[in-house]
Amino acid sequence: MQFDTKIALVIRTDLEAWQKLNVAAFLSSGIAAAFPESIGQPYLDGSDTPYHALIGQPILIYGADKAALSRALDRALARNVTPAIYTAEMFKTTHDAANREAVRAVQRPDLDLVGMAVRADRKVVDKILDGLKFHT
Repeated sequence: MQFDTKIALVIRTDLEAWQKLNVAAFLSSGIAAAFPESIGQPYLDGSDTPYHALIGQPILIYGADKAALSRALDRALARNVTPAIYTAEMFKTTHDAANREAVRAVQRPDLDLVGMAVRADRKVVDKILDGLKFHT
């Protein structure tokens, strides 16, 4: 099945494994919050045990260095795509308000980005992520 939209995460390749997983989880929640229509139906197993719904389409995960991540952010913003972002400073905070304060304290060119997520038309996402490879 091909979707009209594409969800993609870009995560810096120089992070520790736990940081990559943390960033992916938070960025995915940003997409879910911004696009509630991306959420599928709840799950049931064969015993009728209920489980939460998930995002209903694949999420592609790309790797990037700091420069490529910044370039992808610029490309997203130039195409009027609002991304979810995660910065290195957010690893040092303990709650949502502190995360927002950490981002607000830094001008965009100086953000120490470690990840971003976008959901947009497939072709637009492809242009934003041009040159990036899947994370390994």
